[in-house]
Amino acid sequence: MVRTIELTKRQEHILQIVKDNGPITGEQIADQLSLTRATLRPDLAILTMAGFLDARPRVGYFYTGKSGAQLLTENLQKIYVSDYQSIPVVVGESVSVYDAICTMFLEDVGTLFVVDQNSNLVGVLSRKDLLRASIGKQELTSIPVNIIMTRMPNITTCEREDLLIDVARKLIEKQIDALPVVKKSETGYEVIGRVTKTNITKAFLALADEER
Repeated sequence: MVRTIELTKRQEHILQIVKDNGPITGEQIADQLSLTRATLRPDLAILTMAGFLDARPRVGYFYTGKSGAQLLTENLQKIYVSDYQSIPVVVGESVSVYDAICTMFLEDVGTLFVVDQNSNLVGVLSRKDLLRASIGKQELTSIPVNIIMTRMPNITTCEREDLLIDVARKLIEKQIDALPVVKKSETGYEVIGRVTKTNITKAFLALADEER
């Protein structure tokens, strides 16, 4: 459910005036409300920044006619992977499962990206992969991660220019915790970042704070 912005009675009155009379100047709105322009300025700023009104110099205010859901969608279409990606944690494909487990816990991450000698993405390791490999009597120090990892091309990736909302959909659809952010190289795909569910949550919280 989309959370709508709660408006004051005066702000709702302003919206109605603009709906009925737009384009209309701030001075004209103030006159109708028997207020000074200075008193009205904060309300007009809030309504404009929230997207309910549009202001044009020397013309006045217009009512955008957009719902809360439409405004939220527009804001989501402005957030890109590059805005919220974090530093990736990578390991070499010859690293042992034991060392990978240690890296995962030391770095406090849920996903490791496996790269080859050219630093290109070749695999992904999740907590489930490492847990599955730990069950039994295998010698974890002698098992390389390339035996248990998910390999290319069966890895979902994203790029810096992708919309964050599209990455969120991929995380949900694939039921995974993180995606590698990649850049095409001459020999494959270089890992330059990661997007996790935590990154997505931070983006939505930041968006919510902007709407307050």
